[in-house]
Amino acid sequence: MYPTISDLIKDLFGLNIPLPVQTFGFFMACSFAAAYMATGSELKRKESLGFLHTFQKSVTLNKPVSLSDFIINILIGALIGYKILEAILNYSSLTQNPQEFILSSKGNIFGALIGAGIAFYYKKKDADAVKGKEQKEEMQTVHPYQLMGNILGIAALTGLIGAKIFHNLENLDDFARDPMGALISFSGLTFYGGLIVAAFAVIYYTRKNGIPTLHMIDAAAPALILAYGIGRIGCQMSGDGDWGINNLSPKPRWMNFLPDWTWSFRYPHNVVGEGIPIPGCEGNHCTMLQFPVFPTPFYETIMALGIFVLLWSIRKKIKIPGLLFSLYLILNGMERFFIEKIRVNTTYSIFQHHITQAEIISSLLFFIGVAGSVYLIFFKKEHIEKELL
Repeated sequence: MYPTISDLIKDLFGLNIPLPVQTFGFFMACSFAAAYMATGSELKRKESLGFLHTFQKSVTLNKPVSLSDFIINILIGALIGYKILEAILNYSSLTQNPQEFILSSKGNIFGALIGAGIAFYYKKKDADAVKGKEQKEEMQTVHPYQLMGNILGIAALTGLIGAKIFHNLENLDDFARDPMGALISFSGLTFYGGLIVAAFAVIYYTRKNGIPTLHMIDAAAPALILAYGIGRIGCQMSGDGDWGINNLSPKPRWMNFLPDWTWSFRYPHNVVGEGIPIPGCEGNHCTMLQFPVFPTPFYETIMALGIFVLLWSIRKKIKIPGLLFSLYLILNGMERFFIEKIRVNTTYSIFQHHITQAEIISSLLFFIGVAGSVYLIFFKKEHIEKELL
């Protein structure tokens, strides 16, 4: 396993380059970048077909810089400088545990002063640039795809909040033992929690800006499953605990052409420190699972990327708005429901049956997708096309 990108570089090229970048975080960033590009591409395509339209936005020009603007920028600059200079002077502390370093009170007061000074300088330049100029309002034309930066920011923030909330609801005992640690830790994220909360936030924002909801969710459908698949690469490569149940069975003959780890794996050097000590290992991340397990992140990566290819290939053929997203819900629900059968997870006891949070939500998404497909195909096709085109 490769808890950090430095571990990956060292294994591939034999170079020891200490970098403050964790493998899971790196692939999470890649997943957001991929979702940004895929969704933006779809919004451009839909606009070219006339499904989406530009809108006018009022922009204030030559607005004077207020005292509060100066104060906020100086505080932000001071905080950034406080952390950056300390990171430079104490780089080993940053690379050893980036999350702990960022969330700690560690910093350098001289860095804070430098950061505050730089922030003041640039804000002063902004103030001088508009000094003496008349403030005025101007209408600017905005394309839907130009909102992708805001959409991505909203999705990232609300998705993180939702993922933490659903994870803590699923692990109330851990939350009760250390509430603050559970809330601020970067580990412990539930995908469906992030998906649900972020979806409502993004839909609210895009509707306010005149983007029809059905076209928006269709544009995002392939991107969502693509981002999920890329994120699962990070889970597999870092060993973040999202693995399967014990798998002591011999590898099937039909898998002989694949490496042994694709059938069962002990996740050595996993990032969460789970398992037993690795003989002769020194330093951080020196544990591996006592028994081999199913590498479920690997399976989910394959299935998610396969679903993406399917959705991307048929997106131009589906003419009913909302139908592509309904299909995404069906396929995503099926994939997650069945992977839960061999995956380690917290279970609830309902009517004497043990079921996971993900199984409950994936089942709901599946039935919503089926109901949505039936409704759109048989009852709303003509009405929606007239309404949205």
